[in-house]
Amino acid sequence: MHIRTYESVVVINAALEDAQIESLLKHIEDIITTNGGEILDIDKWGRKRLAYPIQKAKSGYYAIFRFNAPTESIKELERNYRLEENIIRFLTILLDKFALEAIAKKKESAENETPNDSDINNESKE
Repeated sequence: MHIRTYESVVVINAALEDAQIESLLKHIEDIITTNGGEILDIDKWGRKRLAYPIQKAKSGYYAIFRFNAPTESIKELERNYRLEENIIRFLTILLDKFALEAIAKKKESAENETPNDSDINNESKE
């Protein structure tokens, strides 16, 4: 059992209510963890317009899961994606060390660029 780092992009039917989307994301999270995986990051992009219609839908809710998991669990995860009728597209890839470094650098630069709440409060008082 070899554990590797994966990234899974899921496009969910945007016509669903926010509560339904959140429960579906929680369900995906549960599938990953019950099959021996560990969630590293969930990046919710929200509703976006699709480049072309998929199953007559023009927009979708995008979510990206980054996780460590055994290689055998990916088959089970993708099987569940196929069975879920509200998931209109998905893609799971194996992340190599270069991709992991790029993600870490991107997160670090994003953290450095966002001002702290205390900075905002100090600027408004002046």
